[in-house]
Amino acid sequence: MITLLDGTQWNKEDLLKEMQSDEFYYGYLSKAALSSSSLKLLLTSPKTYYNVTKYGNAESQALRDGWLFHTAILEPDVFNAQVFVDVESKNSKTYKIALEQHGKVFTKKEKRDAERLADAFLRNEKALKLIQDSEFEVPVVGEVMGMPFRGKADVLGKNRIVDLKTTTDLKSSFKYSAQKFSYDVQCYLYCTLFDLPYDAFTFIAIDKKSLDIGIYHCSEEFYLKGKEKVAEAIKIYDTFFLQGVDLDQYYLEGIL
Repeated sequence: MITLLDGTQWNKEDLLKEMQSDEFYYGYLSKAALSSSSLKLLLTSPKTYYNVTKYGNAESQALRDGWLFHTAILEPDVFNAQVFVDVESKNSKTYKIALEQHGKVFTKKEKRDAERLADAFLRNEKALKLIQDSEFEVPVVGEVMGMPFRGKADVLGKNRIVDLKTTTDLKSSFKYSAQKFSYDVQCYLYCTLFDLPYDAFTFIAIDKKSLDIGIYHCSEEFYLKGKEKVAEAIKIYDTFFLQGVDLDQYYLEGIL
């Protein structure tokens, strides 16, 4: 059994079945359990976490590109089922009408860009080997440091987890991005939830411009840094959302 943030108790197996539904996973469970994404928001600011949880978050182009790339590789049926509109701009009347009709649409350019990335990825033998004989989009739920967490592994193989990323400057900035966007949190959480060691986690990143592919393994230092951040984020959550300290009293302080 696992107790969620709203106080409800679930059998883990029942919860995992429900998590197969995107509506449940990204809807109800996004507020009833923490995740690597929610911890990143907490580390940014508890106010950011509160606002995104309550009002949602605008979808960036990077997120759209990343989602399409993921589905092109891991869920081609989902990719092919998307609505792609042949327009030059999302501000066009045709695009807006399609958006009203279908709720979620992409441009033909976004489709071509995702297919270009997927083709480069699938031509790389090393990258392809890392995702072979594996399950894709595998949900997981459990307790970490006494709190309920949800997750979904891009690729889960025998004794390995692989996460796919897109980037705009692989050689000079991916390692920086890994720190900036707290990929170490993801490493620690997923290894803990799937009960795997830190060196079982691998990131595969593809450069959206050059199509270069980078394969990055996780060090113990990276994993432990993620553990520190998870503890810090949980402390922030406890302070403002369990103890009920007024968010208006949150502030930053330093010396310039």
